[in-house]
Amino acid sequence: MTRQTARDVDDEAAAWALKAGEADAAALAAWLAGDPRRQGALLRAQAALSFVDRARALETPPPPRRARPSRRSVLILAGGAGALIAAGLGAVAVLGAGRRYVTGVGEIRREPLADGSLAEINTDSVIEVTLRRRLREVVIHKGEAWFQVAKDPDRPFVVRAGDAQARAVGTAFSVRRRTGSVELLITEGVVEGSIEGGGKALVLAGSQLTLAAGRLLEPVRAEREIERALAWRGGQISLDGETLAEAAAEFNRYNRRPLIIEDRVLARRQFVGLFRTDDPQSFAQAVAAASGARLVEDDRAIRLR
Repeated sequence: MTRQTARDVDDEAAAWALKAGEADAAALAAWLAGDPRRQGALLRAQAALSFVDRARALETPPPPRRARPSRRSVLILAGGAGALIAAGLGAVAVLGAGRRYVTGVGEIRREPLADGSLAEINTDSVIEVTLRRRLREVVIHKGEAWFQVAKDPDRPFVVRAGDAQARAVGTAFSVRRRTGSVELLITEGVVEGSIEGGGKALVLAGSQLTLAAGRLLEPVRAEREIERALAWRGGQISLDGETLAEAAAEFNRYNRRPLIIEDRVLARRQFVGLFRTDDPQSFAQAVAAASGARLVEDDRAIRLR
């Protein structure tokens, strides 16, 4: 079965909104259950219709009787997958404008978006989503997120992180905002990566692109590395030759009690394995057993000496 476009979903939602109390409850429930995007589309259409009705009621002098708005006018006001009309004082707010998703340390969230896309948000991250009629925009203020983008050729999906930008239509990729750089990992389709004043590049699935210091580096094929880097989606950290210092930094992204390596030689040792993001203690115990290091714990930190 062919998946409906966002425009088709909005069109049907407008028709249901116009039926108001005349709609068959069972048929409406079946329609809503058929696609996760439909509930949001219906709410937008109902809000737009409510705005039209209220605006007419507030007109002075009383206007001549007018016909119920057409489905097309409801769609225009609803803004495709876009505008939610706020009746108060005629103000207009974009659906999702400034809608912020925040994860705490150690928290990983899966958030379905109103356009049918999915955002998986990593630990200690802040992202902001705005869905407009012709553009879907995400701003990563902090941290990392992976996106499964619903296909909609008429509305590009753009993720911004500082001066860097990733642009797609229907694909899957992650964006991680680091100190001084942005990392794109493409797991499906093609993404256009760009940085202000530094050009752009098309990045294929299985490739990684780093954008830093006002320029973008050459995309690199890195399928195995991408799989390991995205192990956080399953609540895991995958090590394959990282130093203990690098591993500790990764564990510390997910835990408030830090793992501290107190010996420089030990910090340079490399490790391989798959570990839970929320269990640095087990990792530290494994390191101590393998290296002969001493493990010291208290309420404030886990230390390897």
